[in-house]
Amino acid sequence: MLSGLLPGIAADLGVSIPDAGLLVSAFALGMFVGAPVLAVATLRVPRRTALVAFQLVFIAGHAAGALAPAYGLLFATRVVSALAYVGFWAVAAATAVSLVPPGAKGKALSVVAMGLTLATVVGVPAGTALSQHAGWRAAFWGVAALTVLSALSLRAVLPAGHGTVGEPLSVRREMRGLARPALWVSFLVTALTFGTAIVTFSYLAPLLHSSSIRSCSHGCSASPPRRRRWQAP
Repeated sequence: MLSGLLPGIAADLGVSIPDAGLLVSAFALGMFVGAPVLAVATLRVPRRTALVAFQLVFIAGHAAGALAPAYGLLFATRVVSALAYVGFWAVAAATAVSLVPPGAKGKALSVVAMGLTLATVVGVPAGTALSQHAGWRAAFWGVAALTVLSALSLRAVLPAGHGTVGEPLSVRREMRGLARPALWVSFLVTALTFGTAIVTFSYLAPLLHSSSIRSCSHGCSASPPRRRRWQAP
């Protein structure tokens, strides 16, 4: 979401565009640290409880970010929100595949992942448009409000408990799963894909904004050429 908000955040908080871009790095740092820790920490927590709890933290993080008076506090909320974000996705993926028959696990996971794609395709431009009319803080409030609806829906629909019957939960079993080379190839492809996308899209708004300013400074203020009056020979 921040890809369209960086100019507004930088201007409002009195920081440079590169400093505002570090908010994207803060979110990535929270995901990198939180993914393995929270995946293990929530193994024995009922999945519905974990998912709702992560969403509540995510809501609180964005509400605090929307009210943040200074850059440092906003930076901290991005790290906390990232922890909740990655914790939610770790549990959501496991929950999705546990609620369907073995032959439908891939389809279930793709449906969950489609939510992330739709959020990117629809949410990023929507957040940018909202920030243009009501400020970047309104985009944060919008994300918090949508997450409230999601948490209420999840609480009402998802079965209580772990979502599986007789599932053996073991940290040792999870660690053994990391020994598969194919899994690390998947990790590498995912890291390169998301890294490339984030690096590309994070600074699109500042680049387009500066390009339009440069273009306008060269031609916008120039008066149109006068038309020569035709004279008979």
